[in-house]
Amino acid sequence: MIKAISSRMYDRATLVAAWIFLAVAIIAFSGCTGNAPRRDPEFAAAMPAARVPAEQHPGGSIYQPGYNLYLFEDAKARRIGDTLTIKLVEKTEAESSSSSSFDRESSTSIANPTILGSTPQFGLPGALPLADTDNNTLETSMGATSDFEGKGDNEQSNSLIGDITVTVADVLPNGNLVVRGEKRVRINQGNEYVKLSGIVRPIDIGTDNSIPSTKVADATIIYNGDGQTASANKAGWLTRFFTSALSPL
Repeated sequence: MIKAISSRMYDRATLVAAWIFLAVAIIAFSGCTGNAPRRDPEFAAAMPAARVPAEQHPGGSIYQPGYNLYLFEDAKARRIGDTLTIKLVEKTEAESSSSSSFDRESSTSIANPTILGSTPQFGLPGALPLADTDNNTLETSMGATSDFEGKGDNEQSNSLIGDITVTVADVLPNGNLVVRGEKRVRINQGNEYVKLSGIVRPIDIGTDNSIPSTKVADATIIYNGDGQTASANKAGWLTRFFTSALSPL
């Protein structure tokens, strides 16, 4: 019997050790594979359409199709797949304050009625309170008071300076360019991501093929990161629950 118990304990210890080894292996594997920057398909670079090779006409002609050079061509982005540099000059400041308070008080009083010239008085059974008195009446009085006071302050300041080169994803019928792109930078133990998409007017593009982010219409600018530093700046799931609208507190 002792031998059987020892065998079961050995089997349990082996099972626990196997689960621990599996958990450590999963954590180690996720840590190794999670270091590489992740690409966001919504901000993926747009590729230009494949060019059809020009038909060649050998026979001594000086001009050959496909070898022409435009000396006075504008270098600004205008076709799908062209690159455009966005100069990030975003700076926002916001401040809000709100407060509210209310109180409510109500009371109701019903006097003892007079029935046939007399006010009713009665006693209660012995098992109930006030059973020893015979002067109970129908007079009723109720009151309620409630108070509430709330106050909230919010102040936010953001600044984003830098450059990101995006590609032209589409050309609209009016000539405006739909651009999108993503920059991925790995710093120490984490990755930093800058993502941008929006609509650009060709007339706003400078001679150096760049445009400030303040002139990008319908702009979506995302700056975030992952890794140990980003995880340390996030509240735990239990803290997020108690600070959410689902918390009963």
